[in-house]
Amino acid sequence: MQASRTPVRQALYRLEREGYLEVYFRSGWRVRAFDFNYFEELYDVRIVLECAALTRLEALDLEQHPVIDELKHTWLVTPSERLQDAQQVSALDERFHCALLEAAGNTEMARLHLEITEKIRIIRRLDFTQAARIEATYDEHAQILGAVLDRQTRHAQQLLTQHIEISKQEVRKITLHRLHVARP
Repeated sequence: MQASRTPVRQALYRLEREGYLEVYFRSGWRVRAFDFNYFEELYDVRIVLECAALTRLEALDLEQHPVIDELKHTWLVTPSERLQDAQQVSALDERFHCALLEAAGNTEMARLHLEITEKIRIIRRLDFTQAARIEATYDEHAQILGAVLDRQTRHAQQLLTQHIEISKQEVRKITLHRLHVARP
């Protein structure tokens, strides 16, 4: 492999800290079994943080807010202007959710949210393997953003929670299917 042991060891220990590997003293490493409960707990924390961000946004002037303007430019578009590439939409989706925290102005909340986002990124991308979910994401983000702009915070929180729950269910379904197909 032509790599020194130290960076490889550091990478392995980081993967262990993040819950992806198990270390066996003087025996080696093993990939941990996929734990749905762990990821569902991360999704739950994500919902709490994003709903709190929506509450904070209600008190802010959103008319000339650069982050909100970015979101409007990306998500309040006609169907013909929507991107269809799964990787691009996945990145935009992640940006939407992180931008809500960023716009709310609490850097610590945004940092925690980014940590959670990084942990669930690999499974969140599964949501965009179906064209219908790409269209639904545009529609749902537009509805959430519309409610935020109309200062309907409770409604925005309900839409956001529903959006994340649907995504979580789709990812779970796809993951179960892929695990089933991968097993001999």
